[in-house]
Amino acid sequence: MVKFSANLGFLWTDKTLPEAIKAAGEAGFDAVECHWPYEYEASQIADILAETGLPMLGLNTRKGDLSKGENGVAALPGREGEARGYIDEAIAYAHATSTRNVHVMAGRTDGGDAATKVFCDNLGYAAEVAAKHDITILIEPLNHRDAPDYHLRTVEQAVDLIGRVGANNIKIMFDCYHLQIMQGDLYMQAKNFMDQIGHIQFASVPARAEPDRCELNYPILLPRFYEAGYQGYIGAEYKPTGTTDDSLGWMAAYS
Repeated sequence: MVKFSANLGFLWTDKTLPEAIKAAGEAGFDAVECHWPYEYEASQIADILAETGLPMLGLNTRKGDLSKGENGVAALPGREGEARGYIDEAIAYAHATSTRNVHVMAGRTDGGDAATKVFCDNLGYAAEVAAKHDITILIEPLNHRDAPDYHLRTVEQAVDLIGRVGANNIKIMFDCYHLQIMQGDLYMQAKNFMDQIGHIQFASVPARAEPDRCELNYPILLPRFYEAGYQGYIGAEYKPTGTTDDSLGWMAAYS
């Protein structure tokens, strides 16, 4: 049986985060995840999670300077202090809310060795701090259309980075939307690297809308991930074409 998480970065964005968590539970989701929850006190989110009984699966480090189009700073040479501040903030928030994963955002780079080294150094730091709280660090390949010049684009590159760092609490955020655009062959990609995958997300391709209007047959694909050994939740990270409540008809295919 597929276990679904609601990504509240895209779903119920007309509500506050506490309201969205409640809405996800009422809609039948098994868990929630978010992007940047920092405008809310961690204690407030911890309380609503306890009230609903929903686990929070993940949150992101900050993007950096949004006015400059930044998309993370962990792979940017010269920004190590800022990157580690964002890492400390995210891990502290995750610990306070019992959130299981922190996605460390790499940022836009030239793809060179200097950026890779900085990213690895910062990931090593993140893994060490996160391990004290039994938190997993995630890294996510993003597609070149939505995230131009993002430092991390393929599963193989993510596997290489994890190997370079050598920490066992760094895993891949396997986002079907991004990886279908970049690589395709999603089942084999997941099967071949299943021991490196920490979380899976999905949305329609190419629109990133409801997952039942798509070039991918998710009712077949998602159960196959579990057949290949996946044991976690699958995050619905799509942008509804109308209201979130009206967009949930796709869930019936998995009941």
